[in-house]
Amino acid sequence: MRNLKEIKGIGINTIRDFNNLGIYNTNDLLEYYPFRYEILEKSDINNINDGDKVIFDGICENVPNVYYISRKLNKMSFRLNIGTKVINVVIFNRAFLKNNLSVGKEITVIGKYDMRHNTITASDIKFGLLKETVIEPIYHSSYKLNSKKINKVINSVIPNEVVIDYVPDGLNEKYHFMDKNRAVNLVHNPVDMSSVNEAIKKLKYEELFLFMLKMNYLKSNNHEDGLKRSVSYDEIQKFINDLPFKLTYDQEKSVKDIYRDLTLPKRMNRLLQGDVGSGKTIVSFIALYINYLGDYQGALMAPTEILALQHYNNIKKLLPNLKTVLLTGKMKAKERREVLESIRNGEADIIIGTHALISDDVIYKNLGLVITDEQHRFGVNQRGNLKNKGVTPDILYMSATPIPRTYALTLYGDMDISSIKTMPSGRKPVKTILKSNKEIKDVLYMMLDEIKKGHQIYVIAPLVEESESMDMENVYELEEKMNKAFGKVAKIGVLHGKMKADEKDEIMDKFKNNEIQILISTTVIEVGVDVANATMIVIFDSYRFGLSALHQLRGRVGRNDLDSYCVLISDKETKRLDVLTHTNDGFKVSEEDFLLRGSGDLFGFRQSGDMNFKLADIKRDYNLLLTAKEDSERFLTSDDYYNKKYSHIREITESAVNLD
Repeated sequence: MRNLKEIKGIGINTIRDFNNLGIYNTNDLLEYYPFRYEILEKSDINNINDGDKVIFDGICENVPNVYYISRKLNKMSFRLNIGTKVINVVIFNRAFLKNNLSVGKEITVIGKYDMRHNTITASDIKFGLLKETVIEPIYHSSYKLNSKKINKVINSVIPNEVVIDYVPDGLNEKYHFMDKNRAVNLVHNPVDMSSVNEAIKKLKYEELFLFMLKMNYLKSNNHEDGLKRSVSYDEIQKFINDLPFKLTYDQEKSVKDIYRDLTLPKRMNRLLQGDVGSGKTIVSFIALYINYLGDYQGALMAPTEILALQHYNNIKKLLPNLKTVLLTGKMKAKERREVLESIRNGEADIIIGTHALISDDVIYKNLGLVITDEQHRFGVNQRGNLKNKGVTPDILYMSATPIPRTYALTLYGDMDISSIKTMPSGRKPVKTILKSNKEIKDVLYMMLDEIKKGHQIYVIAPLVEESESMDMENVYELEEKMNKAFGKVAKIGVLHGKMKADEKDEIMDKFKNNEIQILISTTVIEVGVDVANATMIVIFDSYRFGLSALHQLRGRVGRNDLDSYCVLISDKETKRLDVLTHTNDGFKVSEEDFLLRGSGDLFGFRQSGDMNFKLADIKRDYNLLLTAKEDSERFLTSDDYYNKKYSHIREITESAVNLD
């Protein structure tokens, strides 16, 4: 693997352009695979229809004419002789090609054919005749680096680069995989699509095999010595019995899972996943209580200050005899110093906070349990920093984005998983209604009914400000419209991510206290915020959100025994959105979301770290993943794993232990 500076023929500016694409060395280059292939095959003029995409080669018949429509738009036209016919060619913003298009020049033109005017509106012009079928690799490119240039640089590297194969010989033979050198060469220099597909299968399998090998290695090595706690379950049961509500079966089972982990001499690494409103928070509080009875400090890290404050207030009510402190980024210096001292000297039993919990100046006396709420919102490094605050603290991750169990093995393959599927009694399912923009009056009347009942409403906009490229509702437009409709009967507030933390807290407090009846917000309110009096959420441009994200937003209402509603407003993708009108089960929703959007968008954004596969997709290639999983498990426990020949596989696998 070499630095880009060592490649002949590319300068500083080109290196910077490659860096902007995430390419920093020759290994990155070789793994920068095409995202599609363009098959160039000459069209038959006698067998095309109006509007077809065509490819013709021939001779330029005249000096091109160039018209400058505006400063940023030009149009070039000329005639192309294809042997049996002369065709007009029009192409936009390619005036710079004029000097190369001399009369008699042999070229290939790609574009859309207008039969009536015998004209091709070209998308590309290539120099030279198309003698045979050509397969061109198409890469994600930039303004300064087009596919052709990217491919040229990659091909200058291929002959001199050592390509390491991470698939053991036995598996290459078992599945008749081609040599990796040949596979890499073929994906960048396709000869025919059959061999390209074979090459891609080999490279996909290698990605999945390595990923599952790391996951299985992490799982097999997750047997670090844990902290010793001597806590009677009878004491926990008494605490549960004294709660003002009854735990569901799944909640009790999750508590038992966590209790067993915390009292065994093995470090806990558990994911607690559950649907919106399923009661994960009370389970996490019980976990903190078990940890306290074992004489250790516990920390709970929330993704937002609003949610951290909510947890702080709730746990103080539930465990009034414990010393619970709140640590956030906006605290005053004196208050912060006092909190830090109570953490350092062990006076603080439970510490609730945001990412401020992992600041350098936070020193724990005896941290025994770390809980991260909505853990997918934290980076690997942030979670690792918090974990490293203690000697070997037990780890509990919480997520309200349920993952289908069949896919959880890939996303959280190194963790034990507890799932809460049953909902607390007394809660009515939220009624979800799909409306078009033409039906907005119906929605406004529904909102008015809720306001008259003394209830509150969330209104969600996907944008904070107007965008020239997107015609969507934004918070300020909606504020104006809502004031016109409800200004005389309701107080209206605005909340979005660009506001300062204290401004957000002030607005949220007013909404919690019913000083604001309609809260217009972006997805800032998606996670954990609990306002029992809110009975309706109206989501504009709902097609822009994934089903799981919409389900999360829907979970802001229905946190009581009142009838609650989620109104999705959209003129697009109504079939997909209709899934939400038929089920309130987050596990079913996430399954549908997974099938429709793929693994990477399950949380609304791409996963980080090893989940960024170059070619593989755990939805589309799930069967290949299962094969790789079984193969990796067998290889990990075989003598081959320790064979010197495969030290490169062992090295990259065992480096996984440092990922978190």
